[in-house]
Amino acid sequence: MGYKAGMTHIVREVDRPGSKVHKREVVEPVTIMECPPMVIVGMVGYAPTAKGLRTFKTVWAEHLTEEFKRRFYKDWCKSKKRAFLKSSKKWLCEAGLAQIKRDLKKIKKYCTVVRAIAHTQMRLMKHRQKKSHIMEIQVNGGTVSQKVDWIRQHFEKQISVSNVFSQDEMIDVIGVTKGKGFKGVTSRWHTKKLPRKTHKGLRKVACIGAWHPARVARSVARAGQKGYFHRTELNKKIYKIGMGKF
Repeated sequence: MGYKAGMTHIVREVDRPGSKVHKREVVEPVTIMECPPMVIVGMVGYAPTAKGLRTFKTVWAEHLTEEFKRRFYKDWCKSKKRAFLKSSKKWLCEAGLAQIKRDLKKIKKYCTVVRAIAHTQMRLMKHRQKKSHIMEIQVNGGTVSQKVDWIRQHFEKQISVSNVFSQDEMIDVIGVTKGKGFKGVTSRWHTKKLPRKTHKGLRKVACIGAWHPARVARSVARAGQKGYFHRTELNKKIYKIGMGKF
């Protein structure tokens, strides 16, 4: 997971036969992302059911940082700070360790998908926010048993961006757009404004459908939420991975 630090531009030569800019230089914008190492703090196994994949077992690491626990509280200062106390105590007694081993064994036996739970390190960046962002990262390759063992070996360890991506690699970028709140149909769908003398408003859709069917179709532009949507942009090239020290 990365955070946008700024933008710059690059000059590159286009290699596209048949194009007007073939063998010519073009200027393209690039985004600079700050990607501090992420810490693996747990794993979750998904078992197949009649309704699709469902969470089966979750195993947490022994030591969890304060910035990770802050995410589970609305007001950290006024809270009792007892999050994950029971899961941490499991690592300190024989009965708890036996329970963890049983959970790992069940994940290997019944689950088909295994994901690592990782969080960012906000303290390494000059951000006001102290709560870390948490995400599940699916582990692919090898058997389920090998996946579980790999995640278990990397509990409380840092995973840097260079361990996952390489220079000149093409990736898909996933993010959430900037929220705009409740917006009208003209702002939300860019419909044409009606003439100046229109009765009861200009920034509307003139016709929202026929008499029958006697309901508004889902394809008709309407007012509502704009922004704060999950979006995926395809084929973004990694031009360079810096070796900045955090």
